[in-house]
Amino acid sequence: MTQKSTLSYFNWSFLFTVLGLLAGAFLGYNATGTVTGALGTAFIVGVLCVLEISLSFDNAVVNATILKDMDAKWRRRFLTWGILIAVFGMRIIFPLLIVAIAAQLGPVEAVTLAVEEPDRYAQILTDAHVGIAAFGGTFLFMVGLKFFFDTEKDTHWFAFIERRLAKAASIESIEIVLVLLALYGVSTFLGEDAREFLVAGILGMVAFVAVKGVAGYMEASQETTDGVYKSGAASFLYLELLDASFSFDGVIGAFALSNNLFVIAIGLGVGAFYVRSMTIMLVDKGTLAEYRYLEHGAFWAILALAIIMYAQTLTHIPEVLTGLIGATFIGLSFWSSVRHNKAEALEH
Repeated sequence: MTQKSTLSYFNWSFLFTVLGLLAGAFLGYNATGTVTGALGTAFIVGVLCVLEISLSFDNAVVNATILKDMDAKWRRRFLTWGILIAVFGMRIIFPLLIVAIAAQLGPVEAVTLAVEEPDRYAQILTDAHVGIAAFGGTFLFMVGLKFFFDTEKDTHWFAFIERRLAKAASIESIEIVLVLLALYGVSTFLGEDAREFLVAGILGMVAFVAVKGVAGYMEASQETTDGVYKSGAASFLYLELLDASFSFDGVIGAFALSNNLFVIAIGLGVGAFYVRSMTIMLVDKGTLAEYRYLEHGAFWAILALAIIMYAQTLTHIPEVLTGLIGATFIGLSFWSSVRHNKAEALEH
């Protein structure tokens, strides 16, 4: 079988980029009646797409570590059903749901508010950032710490730190203790928002434990085709929650560029297509096996993002900085992997 070229993995992403830019231009022209307005909105769609990719590249690497053990059927579902959930669920329905709950509105009223009063809609969603950051940050903290607190982990990138973390994994539920302490520590600086932060954070932890528990139960239930199906379903659910946690930051940060719900959904949605395409490419090409530290870089980036999400409840941190930190970890881990491969080749 001929191996697919790298660009071919992004065919659908390229197509939706064109469609997204055209849709953005249409929305801009419809709102302003000018070509300048159309081009300006299309440009914002492009910037939002880049924002999503920069914030979620580490998400693609982590997704690939899970997808490589899933069968082809569930990989395809991740690209089809998963992208629909990512684009419509997280980029449209989730923000509307948050606003509806926060403002005690019905679904139709929330949509009307987003269309007719975008500034108020954006403000309500931004005001809910403490709970969103606590939930998403906690979920990502658990994902990152679970990777490093593993007694069977024998490949280490930052060896001095990672070896000690692997040894500490013998302490039962140490990652839960650390995250609870972090939650409490941050909450002491939040005043009247402390309760919201703690409750949302605990719910994020419960979501992680529940999904991992369900996945473990399904995998152990039986080794039949049905068992594989159940295992794939659990992994799919875990991937979607992981994607949701990554997307919280982008959804909130997008309001710095536009208050239009649909412009934000289009821009971030197109970016989500690229993240999905990168994930499948990494799996098919065996990139994680070829570059041994790439996975480590992604999980360090996850921990960094979790810390940033907690810190954002106390002070504003530019999304550009968030993206750069993640990209730096990925870049350094890739460089370290290349150096290791060269050294290993010289030995042989």
